[in-house]
Amino acid sequence: MNSIEWTFQLRFMVAVALGLLIGLERESNKSKHKSLILGGIRTFPIISMLGFGCAWLFQIGVTFMLPLGLLSLCALVSISYFSKIQSDRWGVTSEVSALLTFVVGALALLVDIWAAMALGIINTMLLSEKAGLENVVEKLDKSEFTAVLKFLLVTLIVLPVLPNKDFTQFELNPSKVWQIVILVSSIGFVGYILSKFLGAKVGLWLSGLVGGIVSSTAVAIANGRLAHNSSQQAPSALQSTIVASSVMYLRILVLILVINPLVVDALWWKLVFLSLVGFGLSLFKTKSGEGANLSEQELQKLQNPFELKPALIFAILFVALSVITKLVTKYVGAQGLLTLSAVVGLSDIDPFILSLVHGPLTDINLISSAIIISLMSNTIMKGIYFGYFVPSLRMRTAERFGILTLAHIPLLFI
Repeated sequence: MNSIEWTFQLRFMVAVALGLLIGLERESNKSKHKSLILGGIRTFPIISMLGFGCAWLFQIGVTFMLPLGLLSLCALVSISYFSKIQSDRWGVTSEVSALLTFVVGALALLVDIWAAMALGIINTMLLSEKAGLENVVEKLDKSEFTAVLKFLLVTLIVLPVLPNKDFTQFELNPSKVWQIVILVSSIGFVGYILSKFLGAKVGLWLSGLVGGIVSSTAVAIANGRLAHNSSQQAPSALQSTIVASSVMYLRILVLILVINPLVVDALWWKLVFLSLVGFGLSLFKTKSGEGANLSEQELQKLQNPFELKPALIFAILFVALSVITKLVTKYVGAQGLLTLSAVVGLSDIDPFILSLVHGPLTDINLISSAIIISLMSNTIMKGIYFGYFVPSLRMRTAERFGILTLAHIPLLFI
């Protein structure tokens, strides 16, 4: 299929359409709130066309028209804003959107069309989702927000000054280690936010889905405690724990893909297979617990991955396991590495797996087997954690986690 040729005429139509889109949102907002808002269904398309026209003049040599057009619009917007202040109304959303609409119209002609489309569509989404965004902000805990700021501050200060070269015989690179910490924390934070805002509303199955992005082990423990306190919710809690375990394989696959894509060819289908087996086991219906959900208190047990303490612990574990892995491989050989994989799987496996795939590869098949063994060991432990809290479901827990564990074994010989 041939790609679209973005002619002058098509670009003009895009500029007008994006202006109409923003104007339509502003017009509907004006009707809903019965308040005076800068512009509407007619004004914003005109502003977009003004930007397009100024960009056109810029292209044919009248270069001063583009900044002059923007400055003229700034003057009009300023008058509107000061008039609004005199009426005891605050906020500059409409005024800034008007300026951005001018920029969108200009970009529709001057650069790749995706830039204008992205700015126009995202602008409209932000304008229309005011209530939803404000609701999210209200739910943010100040301590969590502060933790994120501290992590980002440390990252911006520390990462640029960390040496980007290998040290010692173990080839430890401080800059790359901290980059891996940022990557793992970022992926975990996405799951943490989803769990915080969705987990208590969407039921245990989906709570396990989003919670598994953060830590499937933490979800297993939280669900075990929930099931221990409420036997009616126990079957759904078991399903949620299996879902979280299924997400673990996909999370590990994404991390490996980013850090060392060379390992993915030997592993991707195995991890996808294990994830599908887990999801299949989680779909078995239960007689009770339907519609149950994870409480806010249980969700709070998931730790914010952007806090400094867990990030530093991860970095220390990553470095320590990198050293131990190389020592074991050098002095004990493949058998020692596989044994270490089984032992490490009893705790947090992310630092170990990432230490395996980080750096030069010697034997991809050996690394693949070590990863599968560590995942299998971790799966067994999650079943033990849940069964410990819920004696009434120990047999069913053993059956489902047993099947998932057995699914790892043939993958070691393929």
